Amino acid sequence: MKVTHAQKLELYKKGYVQIPGAVPRVMVDAAVKAINHSFGKGIDPAQMITFQSQTFCPELQNASEITDLYNKTPVRQLAESMIGAGKINPVEHGQIAVRFPLTDDPPPALRPHLDGLYSPHNGVPAGELQRFTMLVGIALSDVPSDYAGNLGVWPGTHHLYAQYFCQNGYDILLRRGAEGMPPIDLPRPQMLTARAGDAFFVHYQIAHCASPNVSPHPRYAIYFRLRHVNLQDQLYEALTDIWLEWDGMREIVAQHGEPVPTA
Repeated sequence: MKVTHAQKLELYKKGYVQIPGAVPRVMVDAAVKAINHSFGKGIDPAQMITFQSQTFCPELQNASEITDLYNKTPVRQLAESMIGAGKINPVEHGQIAVRFPLTDDPPPALRPHLDGLYSPHNGVPAGELQRFTMLVGIALSDVPSDYAGNLGVWPGTHHLYAQYFCQNGYDILLRRGAEGMPPIDLPRPQMLTARAGDAFFVHYQIAHCASPNVSPHPRYAIYFRLRHVNLQDQLYEALTDIWLEWDGMREIVAQHGEPVPTA
C-alpha cells in the first residue's frame, strides 16, 4: 500500500487524506475488544471531561492492541512516505478517542481547534505549544453519516493559518491557548465518514474537531500524533513553512506550492 500522487495532492490542497482499509479488521476488533473490556470495569464520571480531552482507558495507551495499529500495519509506511523514512520519532502510545451519543436536538455546532494548545483539561501547560507534525486517525467503528462523532475538518486551513502566522506572528496561540484561534474566515467544515479500518492522515495545522454524535452508537477511534525527529529545533518555524517536515511532499510542493505572503 502506497500513497499515490493524487492522494498527496489532496493532502497538499485540503490538509488531509483518507485511505480506506489501511488497518486489517482483525486488528480493529482486537483494539475494540480491549477498550470494551476496560469499559466493563466502569468509567469514573468525575473523569469524563479529562478522558474526552486526553484519552479514554489510559492504561491501554501503550498496549500492543493500540500501538500495533500504527507500528504493524501499512499505516506506518504510508506516514513515512509523506514525512520521510527515519524522520518520525517512535510511536509508543495512542489516544483512545470515544464519542458517546448525545440527545441534543439540534446537535451542537462544530467548534474548530488546533491541537497542542492549553485548555483546562488537556494537560498542556499554559503558555506552551506542544505542536506535532501529523495526526493519524484510525477508525475503529463505522461512521456512515454526519453528526456521528465524525472527524470534522476545515479544508485548506493549514495554508490560511500559515498566512496569518507569517503576517501576525503566533503569539495569540501562546497567550490564549485553545481560546486563541487565529481570526480568519473559515471555509465550510466537512464531517468525514469512514469504515472501520480507514486511516486519516492530517496536517497538524488543520482546524478540526470531533463532531457531535447524535447517532445511536458510540464512535471509536485511535489517534497518533507523529513528531518529526527535528521538531523541537523548528517548533515555530514550521507554522509558516508548513511542509518543512514533509520530505515526501517536496515534489508536490515544488509543482503546486505558492510562496507564503510576508508582512
